[in-house]
Amino acid sequence: MRRVPLISALVATISLLAGCGLVSSSGTFHDATLPGGERPLDGAKLTVTSKSFTEGVLLGKITATYLAAAGATVTDLTGAPGSASSRQAQLNGDADVLWEYTGTGWVNYHNETETITDPQELWQRVHDVEKRDYDLEWLAPSNFNDTYAFGASASTAQRLGVKSLSDVAALPVAERTFCVDDEFFSRSDGFIPMLQKYGIPYNDPNGVPAGNVTRMDAGVVYTATAKGTPCHFGMVYTTDGRVKNLNLLVLDDDKKFFLPYSGTAVVRAAVLDANPALRDLLDTISERLTDDLMRELNGRIDIDGEDPADVAYDWLKSENLIE
Repeated sequence: MRRVPLISALVATISLLAGCGLVSSSGTFHDATLPGGERPLDGAKLTVTSKSFTEGVLLGKITATYLAAAGATVTDLTGAPGSASSRQAQLNGDADVLWEYTGTGWVNYHNETETITDPQELWQRVHDVEKRDYDLEWLAPSNFNDTYAFGASASTAQRLGVKSLSDVAALPVAERTFCVDDEFFSRSDGFIPMLQKYGIPYNDPNGVPAGNVTRMDAGVVYTATAKGTPCHFGMVYTTDGRVKNLNLLVLDDDKKFFLPYSGTAVVRAAVLDANPALRDLLDTISERLTDDLMRELNGRIDIDGEDPADVAYDWLKSENLIE
């Protein structure tokens, strides 16, 4: 998703990868078996990696646990230091499975600027170029989209009568107050172009005056938005656990400005060819993942302090995918 450093960080993280090896920063996963003791991956040796932010580690732990339950010998390299290193590990053949985001593939890895708002079309475009150029197979996308959005407290949304960004654009100028972080404020696909798309240009007395925008750390945006001060509307990530915990309403991007960031399992094509059961196993996970579910599971880690490996195991068990 968007929590990917700019490509300028690539050299540093690749150097880290080469210098000391890619290692897990978040422990191991729980042992389990598939219902009935089936072992469709018996004899397979697989390395699962992930990015280091909560959702990336969680997806990696779910995957490592499930594939090991299916009989594979799994090396856990979840929590790689920087998303560039997990990507490079897969490109180098040092890792086999990684959860990625379609928007990340399109913008960060292929430097595309065209905005494709249809999630399936974006997935197909990314799938095709990744298979052609890198021999990576992007499996069927999941049902969750971890993209940028704007949220408001439930009470603020009700008082102002807003459910969408177009509703925000229709408010009086004084009510159009925003909290954003520095990165989103400065991105070419971020705050200022978004305001332009909705007809309320930045630093315009009839749009969004500069004084209506507060720039702060991304984590503080959530609490400020929940309080309704200094802003009514704050930048959020759609699957962040704090959305549910703080009772924030995610506003509909009804003009489809934000690029989809559909979570997708990516596997090296050679590994998939050697282990065809991988596709069905990973699709079984993917088809169950939704925005609401990811908010809940992410919240158990970020807010309740649970270990990602425990959350992954509990969820797989609750879905009767392991025993």
